[in-house]
Order: sequence, then structure tokens, then C-alpha cells
Amino acid sequence: MTAKDKAKELIEKMYVKYEPGIEDKSGIYYFNMSFDIAKKSALIAVDEMLDFRNGLYMNEGSIVHQYLLDVKQEIINQ
Repeated sequence: MTAKDKAKELIEKMYVKYEPGIEDKSGIYYFNMSFDIAKKSALIAVDEMLDFRNGLYMNEGSIVHQYLLDVKQEIINQ
């Protein structure tokens, strides 16, 4: 998956499009989220992965590290 595709997927996962206060089967309430907040949430997720890179056995400059940096840049560019 390209960095651009992954960025789009992360934003779409964060961009909840439910009616305010609707409860799903798990008991979680969902509220509408703006696209900008979805982008910020996706950036937080990528930053958390980058911060946790030692636990992921990901060295700075590795392919995985660069991929996450590329995904972050694509999210910013959306």
C-alpha cells in the first residue's frame, strides 16, 4: 500500500460519519467528526507509531520509519 493510500485510509477510519449520539452494538457512542479533526487524529496515530519505534524494532532511517514519515506527510497534504 502506498503512503498516500495509507494516509487516506487512516483519515477515513478516523472520520466518523454517524448521527450525533448514536450507540453502536459495542455500547460506544459516536459523534460526527470534522475532516480536520480526523486528520489530526490520524497524525496522532502515526506520531505514536513513530514514538514507539523501538518497541516495533524500527530504526530511524529504516524502510518502515521512512514509510511512516511519508504517510505523515501525505496526511498533512490532504
